[in-house]
Amino acid sequence: MRGGGFGDRDRDRDRGGFGARGGGGLPPKKFGNPGERLRKKKWDLSELPKFEKNFYVEHPEVARLTPYEVDELRRKKEITVRGGDVCPKPVFAFHHANFPQYVMDVLMDQHFTEPTPIQCQGFPLALSGRDMVGIAQTGSGKTLAYLLPAIVHINHQPYLERGDGPICLVLAPTRELAQQVQQVADDYGKCSRLKSTCIYGGAPKGPQIRDLERGVEICIATPGRLIDFLESGKTNLRRCTYLVLDEADRMLDMGFEPQIRKIVDQIRPDRQTLMWSATWPKEVRQLAEDFLRDYTQINVGNLELSANHNILQIVDVCMESEKDHKLIQLMEEIMAEKENKTIIFVETKRRCDDLTRRMRRDGWPAMCIHGDKSQPERDWVLNEFRSGKAPILIATDVASRGLDVEDVKFVINYDYPNSSEDYVHRIGRTARSTNKGTAYTSSPSSFT
Repeated sequence: MRGGGFGDRDRDRDRGGFGARGGGGLPPKKFGNPGERLRKKKWDLSELPKFEKNFYVEHPEVARLTPYEVDELRRKKEITVRGGDVCPKPVFAFHHANFPQYVMDVLMDQHFTEPTPIQCQGFPLALSGRDMVGIAQTGSGKTLAYLLPAIVHINHQPYLERGDGPICLVLAPTRELAQQVQQVADDYGKCSRLKSTCIYGGAPKGPQIRDLERGVEICIATPGRLIDFLESGKTNLRRCTYLVLDEADRMLDMGFEPQIRKIVDQIRPDRQTLMWSATWPKEVRQLAEDFLRDYTQINVGNLELSANHNILQIVDVCMESEKDHKLIQLMEEIMAEKENKTIIFVETKRRCDDLTRRMRRDGWPAMCIHGDKSQPERDWVLNEFRSGKAPILIATDVASRGLDVEDVKFVINYDYPNSSEDYVHRIGRTARSTNKGTAYTSSPSSFT
């Protein structure tokens, strides 16, 4: 099998989301630059309706913590706090956050016993109405860290009226992540009759428009499709007071900064903004400086880019011509394991299809996902993978961030990743939460 030849072209098509199909990526070119028909709003805060955003009441058990005990708790959980005013003490149990009983009931139903480190510090900050940046590895529990406070925030606001847009807006880089967040929002919001919707490209607009017209308190969106709906007047952000930028580093990597800036211009400046990222490069820092006010940064683990310590990393130096043989040997070992869910990463869409076709021809239960797959096809493949009916998923980097499957035990880098960031995010698909996993990487012999 020949390597390369079409890699650069396919890799370019993967950026900005999902190539020609839209897929949450760049909007159509017929109107020029994305969002150019959206006028930057001139806000007069004195004319805007007042809203509440500080709902945090410190639990007596948390209030009794001494400064030494707070430092020890943060050290134990590898929490670092920077900037902002005096940061609230971390909680160490869900009941410390004083969530409504209907939220606590869902937490118990899902067998969550204690908050993750990012939640320990994120809950009190978000419930206090503060702007914040959360830096943590994938699988850290960040979705609940911003969605549960969002539910509290929404339930303290006036009811939506006809023509109102969402109160909470979550921007996400890919449709997979957006769908996952919407599932969590549905699980926790339905008990208080909060409605949510997921807005992304690569799917029919009709059902999404109908959701928005009926009114939703929570909107999870990829930037391209949301810009489209804002420009065409299908929704608005006049009521938005709780803004979340999820995987901000990934959105910038995919070229979404112009769309993000256009969208944020449509939201009142005294909103609460929460930004989440796995890395903290200068581009993300600049975005935080522009969008957040007097923000507090929470970091869990090392601030430098690092891989999850629960992942065993194995690198095999080999020739391109040896990769197929070594992959088959490895898969025979993996499929003999009881827990064998595996993601294989390749560089291009074409290689993704070719490798899947060859493996299925040889009897391996493999399926693939990349940017040129239709939305129903992507959903079906992910469901087959999650259920274990097809325990081998072959993917391009489109799926390497935001794809949340709890029980992935193995990640194989069939093609060497283009950067250390891609490497960390690829292997981060395994060892979610406190689980352990193994990552195998084929390294070109020319690198040694």
